[in-house]
Amino acid sequence: MASPLRGEVLNLYKNLLYLGREYPKGADYFRSRLKAAFLKNKDVKDPEKIKQLISRGEFVIKELEALYYLRKYRAMKQRYYEDDNKNK
Repeated sequence: MASPLRGEVLNLYKNLLYLGREYPKGADYFRSRLKAAFLKNKDVKDPEKIKQLISRGEFVIKELEALYYLRKYRAMKQRYYEDDNKNK
């Protein structure tokens, strides 16, 4: 791994680990999948390919955040609008 990109990769891994704590299938499931994905690409040396993989990881972060926001939204909607659903 290229030295300047090493910090970015480690930061990406830490961010994904942090976000994976609330994953719907469980933190252990997420952690094992994350570790497998990073180990699969551990031998990549091309800086362009590493940047491409980092951007893919950042996309996954955005998707996870969207998933969590949607879950929070649904929970709030159920709490405050549950009377509307019962009347229909």
